[in-house]
Amino acid sequence: MIEPHAPAPPVLAPPRPAPSRSGPARLPVRPGTGRFLVLAGVFVCAACGLVYELELVALASYLIGDSVTQASVVLSVMVFAMGIGSLAAKRLRRCAAVAFGAIEATLALVGGCSAMALYAVFAWTGGWGGMWASGPRCVLVAFSLAIGLLIGAEVPLLMELIQRIRRQDPGGAVADLFAADYVGALVGGLAFPFLLLPLLGQLTGALLTGAVNAVAGGTLVLGLFRRDLSGRACWLLLAANLTVLGLLASAAALVGDFERAARQAVYGGGVRVALQSDVQEVVLTGGARGRPLDLFLNGRLRVSGRDEPRYHEALVRPAMTGRHARVLILGGGDGLAAREVLRHPGVDRVDVVEQDPAVVRLARTDPALAGLNGHVYADRRVHVRTADAFDWLRGAPVGAYDVVIEDIPDPGITASTKMYAQEFYDLTRRALAPGGRLAVHAGPVSRPRAFWTVEATLRAAGLRTVSYRVGGGDPGSVAGLDRMSDGARAPRDWGFVLASRTPPRLSLDPGAPRPRTLTPAALAEDARAAAATRVPDLPPSTLLHPRYAG
Repeated sequence: MIEPHAPAPPVLAPPRPAPSRSGPARLPVRPGTGRFLVLAGVFVCAACGLVYELELVALASYLIGDSVTQASVVLSVMVFAMGIGSLAAKRLRRCAAVAFGAIEATLALVGGCSAMALYAVFAWTGGWGGMWASGPRCVLVAFSLAIGLLIGAEVPLLMELIQRIRRQDPGGAVADLFAADYVGALVGGLAFPFLLLPLLGQLTGALLTGAVNAVAGGTLVLGLFRRDLSGRACWLLLAANLTVLGLLASAAALVGDFERAARQAVYGGGVRVALQSDVQEVVLTGGARGRPLDLFLNGRLRVSGRDEPRYHEALVRPAMTGRHARVLILGGGDGLAAREVLRHPGVDRVDVVEQDPAVVRLARTDPALAGLNGHVYADRRVHVRTADAFDWLRGAPVGAYDVVIEDIPDPGITASTKMYAQEFYDLTRRALAPGGRLAVHAGPVSRPRAFWTVEATLRAAGLRTVSYRVGGGDPGSVAGLDRMSDGARAPRDWGFVLASRTPPRLSLDPGAPRPRTLTPAALAEDARAAAATRVPDLPPSTLLHPRYAG
């Protein structure tokens, strides 16, 4: 029996293929060109990633201090997070193009805004103290972790995209990828200190880097891999990148207003001068309408008009007892130590070795600062040498100076550490004439280990010493970095060491005008107060083994 034929099924049009997520990529260009464009994207993204790292290190060193510690924290946390991000990205390889585009947009926003956010937290919450005393450090770690996670996720996704363009052995693909990555990191590492930082500053430089990052990531995905994306994914990525670019552009337009507002929050009202020299940030506040002048260098209070006579008289006056025809001042570009030197009769020449010419220029031209230093730079006996003190001492004449004054920020600041090393004091001793004296600002005695390490280092250089302290650091002048209330940021004293080849005598020159804040009896009491804090048997600090951290 013949069965009747079943009706033929209707002929349907073949379904439209879904965008490929794991097969070969459908590129608008030849595979060789596509591969080159991906490697160019790797190059740009690597450069941006390293700029984010360096920007966090630089800003944290400026805001929080101790560049060695901040660099170690940022880099170690970031590298750890890169490993975690790389592992997490394994789950995203099936949608590598979409995932890479989303990650780059997020990285551009987080990395580009990281400097502004960290500075905002420091400016407006850095003085809260209490449980938030370490708040800026926590924010630094959070940004390092987030940026590291996003940078780490790039590598597996880029490897997937490269292999989808044209399959090759894994070793060759890894070599190409990391070659582009490392060369990009080189360019980013050089661009940050030589282009971005001096030309644009930290905030605008970071925002521009984020914009470049967003454009590179968005262009790579939407331009090269758009055929592998659904229409919805394309529109979402385009909207995300345009939003990120809009936010970054808005932030860049507001950088000037933001900096002014943050500067007022950090330094208080009355900021008159704020400039970024080739060496440091210099800020002058007050000095007008009855407000005392304050000078900040890299955020740290270096001169307070409220109590600077106590500091400079204590630093200079004891060293000027004895012959003082030729005097060398290391640091002290503000001219205030030179002012105290010139109060003594018999001074023939004063050489000031200051690394930052901007400070000297302000000390000459700013009416308030020049008035405070007595216009010392108009005195023909004062000669300025623009140089690093350590480098200058290496070529200094032997036995040329009766008195050397070291007016340099305390050794707890990393940039100053080499000026408190045994090698530095060996050079200083060589520059001293027979019977010459060296006066050293050794940081607060309230941090006894660092203070007595300076004294031990001087003795290791063959000098005999006597130590003393004076009260200072008026709480009303606390601002800048010193406002961070973590128990160690606002010392209330200054410590000094007077050194010579023979045991120095702690006294005041009877031929000089009477000091405003210092008497022989008070000086003797200051020496006893310092001696009571002695920490015995400390090793000296050297260039290869600095001992002032923490």
